[in-house]
Amino acid sequence: MYCVRKVTDDVTWVGGCDRRISIFEGVYRLSRGMAYNAYVITDEKTVLVDTVDHAVSEAFLENVEHVLGGRKLDYIIVQHMEPDHSSTLGEVMLRYPEARIVCSKKAAGMIGQFFGRDVTGTALLAEEGTVLDTGRHKLTFVMAPMVHWPEVMVTYDAAEKLLFSADAFGTFGAPDGALFADEVDFFRDYLDRARSYYCNIVGKYGPQVQTLLKKAAGLDIQTICPLHGFVWRKDLGAILEKYLKWSAYEPEDRGVVIAYASVYGGTKNACEVLACRLRELGVRVVMYDVSVTPEETVVAASFRWSHLVFAAPTYNGGVFIRMDETLRDIAAHGLRGRTVAFIENGSWAPTSAKQMREILAPCRDMTFLENTVTVRSRPAEAQREELYALADALKASLEA
Repeated sequence: MYCVRKVTDDVTWVGGCDRRISIFEGVYRLSRGMAYNAYVITDEKTVLVDTVDHAVSEAFLENVEHVLGGRKLDYIIVQHMEPDHSSTLGEVMLRYPEARIVCSKKAAGMIGQFFGRDVTGTALLAEEGTVLDTGRHKLTFVMAPMVHWPEVMVTYDAAEKLLFSADAFGTFGAPDGALFADEVDFFRDYLDRARSYYCNIVGKYGPQVQTLLKKAAGLDIQTICPLHGFVWRKDLGAILEKYLKWSAYEPEDRGVVIAYASVYGGTKNACEVLACRLRELGVRVVMYDVSVTPEETVVAASFRWSHLVFAAPTYNGGVFIRMDETLRDIAAHGLRGRTVAFIENGSWAPTSAKQMREILAPCRDMTFLENTVTVRSRPAEAQREELYALADALKASLEA
């Protein structure tokens, strides 16, 4: 049975939700599944905007057939070739062989790579500003390379003042029957998922996102239709403000994230003392044990907060593996502009602080506090003053 929702009179959501998926892209843990969005425009010509992941292919294909209502499909717009959006493209091309592919030149090459089909001679290869006229709708293509693959483009529908935004403005999670962000309390219940989605999927490409936002600022946009999560038709300024901050690597909140790894409790004890002292000083604190917290959660928190403390034991001469992985993930996502401090532990040769700093050294515009605390096995009472001094340094930096 089909399950579709109207975005406008002419634009219909034909996607699907996968609530069984627990790991997205083989990396990111999901607790509430994932939504895969695609849209059909019905006009003098019919247009399918993107396809979906194979996990929801049956529902998607039934939805498309229902919306077309026996009409032929004239165009398939391919904005992004990542398989969570394109793995059903091959089946769509078989079912609707007369439909013309509309995509960037790089996407056409990827269609050949994924499906063994050369479409370069038949596809409409869109460039910046190319317009597809379907009758009432005039669809303008805007190139968005590296948001977050090189072939990406977005599509502006002038008739509806609507932007099909590809992976931009996406959110982790299956939204329980809701399609529009205003059908839920988004900023209470879904902002963390949207931030985690942005930081982990797109976060490395802040400059490219800024470029796309500048292009979008020149368009009259009243609705945003992403490929994951909610459609935005109200309060667009609120989500745009978040994207401007995230893509500029500006912290949303001033406070301290303490992320620690602790094998036998000594490092954790030092972090608890530091956290309590910071609270006494009126500083907001969030704590994560990286041995049980998914890396993507710490990555998103590092984007959100202004000050970061990383604490880990020296392990096999290096940084404890879970912390090492977390820090390398943060560095790989290009975080910048944060104030960072370290706590290290080691029973005979503590060196993890130096190595943690080296991992983050390529990150731009980072301020590293010199108040490193070294624990030997477990914190000695005399080290309370060192931890308090670190708390004072963090507070002073927050107030600077």
